[in-house]
Amino acid sequence: MTHLFDPISIGTLTLPNRAIMAALTRARAGRSHIPNALMAEYYAQRASAGLIISEATMVAADGCAFTGEGGLFDDACVGGWKLVTDAVHASGGRMAVQLWHPGRAAHSSLNNGAQPVSSSDRAIAGDTIHTPTGTHAYEAPRKLENREIAGYVALFADAAVRAKSAGFDGVQIHAAHGYLIDQFLRDSLNDRSDAYGGSLPARAKFLLEIVDAVAQVFDPKLISVRISPLVPFNDMADSDPAALVKYVAEQLQVRGIGALEMRHADHALPAEQALAKIARASFQGSLWANGSYDLTSAQAAIESNALDAVVFGRPFIANPDLVERYRSGHELNAVDFTTLYTPGPKGYTDYPVS
Repeated sequence: MTHLFDPISIGTLTLPNRAIMAALTRARAGRSHIPNALMAEYYAQRASAGLIISEATMVAADGCAFTGEGGLFDDACVGGWKLVTDAVHASGGRMAVQLWHPGRAAHSSLNNGAQPVSSSDRAIAGDTIHTPTGTHAYEAPRKLENREIAGYVALFADAAVRAKSAGFDGVQIHAAHGYLIDQFLRDSLNDRSDAYGGSLPARAKFLLEIVDAVAQVFDPKLISVRISPLVPFNDMADSDPAALVKYVAEQLQVRGIGALEMRHADHALPAEQALAKIARASFQGSLWANGSYDLTSAQAAIESNALDAVVFGRPFIANPDLVERYRSGHELNAVDFTTLYTPGPKGYTDYPVS
């Protein structure tokens, strides 16, 4: 019987356990978007995770949505991330970068006046964004022209090259949560009538072109893709999430991609469980899931072979030694939500270990 604490191989990378640290945006890089010593300390503290996935990392200089997230859009960012990966490796850990473009979830006041871009020209409805100039409604994005899309694929490929130089062990492509790739993927927003809209294969074309481009840089087995077909964040939905999961999973399987992460609204919801089963049947790589798991539910999912690994978010925020706490049954620290995005070490590197 397989356990959460058993090792697993992802391509040439051996993970010592199956508790993966989720991408967690903490906004400590400042307006330069260059990672720093504080971030290196934070990630190194969590090196006992089977794999650390970095915060959502900007592939474009005008693709900021959180004020202080890390970037890989130019060579100046590489040295900062090398500081981080060196610290993680020195602590015995492994780390992948999550490559990301926010699309219409960005705001011009965060990006030197640049209008957000998307698959459509419709703004995110019913929500606001926090910026250095205050809280604003989301802006209407500029609908990308067909001829521009190759340039956005290239942004991901170029960031992957920099990620390799920065010492990352792998890459995750963020195609979830209503960010740019997801804005093409799900049909509640994508209203295009060109090669990137309409049918599911057309809507998935942008994602798969990015996957193919990144696979020219990293071994496909060291690439993971994150999707969230039922998560409504950023005003998103899809009319047939089951078909979406099946098609994406099959296409990743054909390409030999190492892992697929299902980001659930709540893993226990029957609709989410149904999607995970479709992913399992359609994808023979490593299947991961994220969404309100605790030790008991994570262990049950792995023992039943429903999943190969479980991705934990909030528990890793407050518990740098989460794996050790789970092994020993030690009580978990509570998350201080007031410090999620604030500068400095408070609520970032000062959580106690057991």
